Amino acid sequence: MSDLTEQVAAIVLLLMLNGVFAMAEMAIVSARKPWLRRLADQGDAGAAAALALAEAPNRFLSTAQVGITLVGVLAGALGGATVADEIAAALGQFPSLAPYAQAIGVALVVVAVTYMSVVLGELVPKRLALGNPEAVARVLARPMIMLARAAGPLVSFLGVSTDLVLSLLGQRRQRETPVTADEVRTLVEQGVEAGVFHHGEPELVSSVLALDQVRVDEVMTPRARVIFLNASEPHQASWHRIVVSAHATFPVYEGNRDNVIGMVSVKAIYANLAAGLPVNLADLATPPVLVPAAQTLNRLLDVFRRQGQHVALVVDEYGTMVGLVTLVDVLEAIVGDMPSREERLRPAARRRDDGSWLVDGLLELDEFEQHTQIRLPRDPVGRYATLAGFVLARLGHLPREGESLAWRDWRFEILDMDRQRVDKILVTVAASSGPDPHQEPDRPT
Repeated sequence: MSDLTEQVAAIVLLLMLNGVFAMAEMAIVSARKPWLRRLADQGDAGAAAALALAEAPNRFLSTAQVGITLVGVLAGALGGATVADEIAAALGQFPSLAPYAQAIGVALVVVAVTYMSVVLGELVPKRLALGNPEAVARVLARPMIMLARAAGPLVSFLGVSTDLVLSLLGQRRQRETPVTADEVRTLVEQGVEAGVFHHGEPELVSSVLALDQVRVDEVMTPRARVIFLNASEPHQASWHRIVVSAHATFPVYEGNRDNVIGMVSVKAIYANLAAGLPVNLADLATPPVLVPAAQTLNRLLDVFRRQGQHVALVVDEYGTMVGLVTLVDVLEAIVGDMPSREERLRPAARRRDDGSWLVDGLLELDEFEQHTQIRLPRDPVGRYATLAGFVLARLGHLPREGESLAWRDWRFEILDMDRQRVDKILVTVAASSGPDPHQEPDRPT
C-alpha cells in the first residue's frame, strides 16, 4: 500500500509540474509588455527575462510544450504501468470483479489522472497566472530560460518545424500588433468600471484620440466674426473695440483686412499705456502664425508648441485668411464648449439641496420667474426690472447683509452686498411664526 501511495504522490507532483509550465506559458503570453519593459529599465532581472521570452514566442512556446508533453507522458506511463496494476490486483481478490479488474483499474487511473491533469495541471495554474501575469512571469521566466538552454537542440528543431508548417500554410511571421485607439478606449472604460478612472475621463480620452480627425476650419472663428484692428486708426478708437470684444489677441491690418501685418495682444497695449508710451499697433504687432484650414488639430497643437503661440490665422488653399483659431478652440474640442465671458458673468439662479434659491441680484424678474416659478409684482412706473430692484423697492432703503424681506409665502434674505449693490439673495419659504417688519399684506391682484 505504501508503494501505491508513493506512486500516486509522484503522479500528483508530475501534474503540478505540468501546472507550472502551463502557468508560465499563460503568464508570459498575458503579461503587458510596456509594464515589463518599464520594470526591466529599472533593473528588474525577472522582468527583463520575461520580456525576452515574450518577444521570442516561438522558442518559449516550444520549451513550454516540451515540458508539458514530457510530464504528461511520464504521468500517463507511471499511472498505467504501476497504479493500474496495483488497483487491478486489489480488485482481483473479489471473484465477481476478477475478470474485469484490469480494465477497471485502467479506467479509474485514466479518469483520475485526466481530472487531476485538467484541474491541477491546467485550470488552477492558468487562473493564477491570469490573476497577476506580470508577477508570475517575473518569477518563472528565468527557470524557463534555463530549461530552454538545456533542451536547446530539441527546442530549435521544434521551432524550425513550426515555422516550416506555418510557411506551408501561407502564414508569415507577423510583427506585434500595435495598440489601437479602440483598445485604449476599451481599457479606459474598463478602468472606470473598476474605479481606477473618473467617469468623465473616457470621453476626454476619446476626444483627444479624435484630434487627428478634426480639421482646423471645424473649430475656428470664421473671418466674418473676427475683430480686426486697423493699424492707422487712433488707439482710442481701437480701444473701444477691444473692450467690447473681451478678447486678448487681435489681428492688425494695413489698408484692407486681406493685408494682415501681425497680431497684437492686450497685454502689450497695457504695457505701453502703463509706461506712458504712445500706442502704435504696427510697432506692437508680432508676425502672425499661419495654418491651413485643412490641418488637423493634433498638428495645430504641434505648431503652437513650436512657435510658443496660442493664436493662429487660418488660411485657405489660395492663401486668403478665412478665420482665426486659438488654443481655447482646441480645448473646447476636447472638453466641450466652454462658457463665454458674457455667459459666465450672466446673472443666474441656483436651487440648493434644501429647496431654497440662491439668486444674483441682477437677475431680471422674467428670468427669475422662469427659474423659480415665483411670480413677483411689477412696478407700474418701471422703477425696477431685477430682483435686487424689487427688494430695494419693498425695503425702501439700502439694506445690510443679513437683512430680510417677507413677501407672501417667500422670504428674501440679503446674503451679500457689493458695495451699494445687492449681489446675492437667498429665497426661502417664509416661516409661519412671527411677523416680519417688512411683510407686505397679501392683496388681491
